[in-house]
Amino acid sequence: MMLVMKKTCYFEENNISHIDYKDVETLKKFTNGHGRIIAARHTGVKTGSQRKLDKAIKNARFMGLMPYVQS
Repeated sequence: MMLVMKKTCYFEENNISHIDYKDVETLKKFTNGHGRIIAARHTGVKTGSQRKLDKAIKNARFMGLMPYVQS
């Protein structure tokens, strides 16, 4: 039998209720090397937080704080 470790939500762990698009350092943790958003099943972020995270990353990209793609 294989022991599976359950990932915990980063935002619940750190008591972050509002995901801000201006906090680029936190948002970068949830994008890969090419600038794509990492899926919730890989990061362990809960569904509601993942939706807020996606919205914040897309907003930061639109404002020019984060790149759409990285080479």
